[in-house]
Amino acid sequence: MLPQFLGRARALLRLRGYKPQPVTPKSISNWLNQFDRTDRRLLLDLLNRVIYISEKETRDLLVQRNRSLITELTRQGIPLKKIIYVQIDDAGSSSAAMLNMLKEAALLERRAYAFLDSKDVRGLHEATTKLGDGAIIYVDDFIGTADQFCRSRDFAAEYILETFSEFLLAASVCEEALYALGKRGIQARIGRLHSINERALHESSSLLDFGNKERLLELGRQISRRGSLGYKDLASMVVFYRNAPNSTPWLLRGNVFQKPYVGVLPRTTDLPPRL
Repeated sequence: MLPQFLGRARALLRLRGYKPQPVTPKSISNWLNQFDRTDRRLLLDLLNRVIYISEKETRDLLVQRNRSLITELTRQGIPLKKIIYVQIDDAGSSSAAMLNMLKEAALLERRAYAFLDSKDVRGLHEATTKLGDGAIIYVDDFIGTADQFCRSRDFAAEYILETFSEFLLAASVCEEALYALGKRGIQARIGRLHSINERALHESSSLLDFGNKERLLELGRQISRRGSLGYKDLASMVVFYRNAPNSTPWLLRGNVFQKPYVGVLPRTTDLPPRL
């Protein structure tokens, strides 16, 4: 019982401030009580392998990486008036919220920067044509495969002059995304790179021994037989204060629509509507 008590206490301390559904003693119990007693210690171990990024840490990572990037661009001779910050306008994207957070925390609006939306193609074309050259900085919190980001960026890129360097400023990025970004010439400035080996349930991770990993995978398949490891089986373990990425394993998120399993770290889309 002591290991379980300590595991619960550690999770409560580490996951404070999760907004979609607060992590409380009751929510942890509701989650664990769906499974056999023999599995609960293993589930708590998985929960405590989550890399939780609080609101303050998200803000700090973005501000620090932005400061370094602006210093780098200044040394390259790119003036502030030739830097354009772009939010990715796509369903479910946190980009707008992250750019607003960065603008407030780093006092960006006091400078000569421009701020645009990726769907504002007219604005992007006019701004880049007027400036001639410079830098585009896309801002987001988390990038998994980069599929969603690249769809929006590729649409916008048709209206951006090739003389502009492109950067992605993000609190955390999965290593799989680096190839897609590099292929497009986008330089990533990341607060935290999320490696495959950090993801306990990923097929290529060696964090857990074979037996424990297989048991957790089996429990995940009981919740969702297809895609139980999240989008494209990324099995990501980075969770932000404002939401869990759709690449988070369903074992942590729950599945209240297809099967009545409650999660301990549900996404906002995993929760029933609030009346």
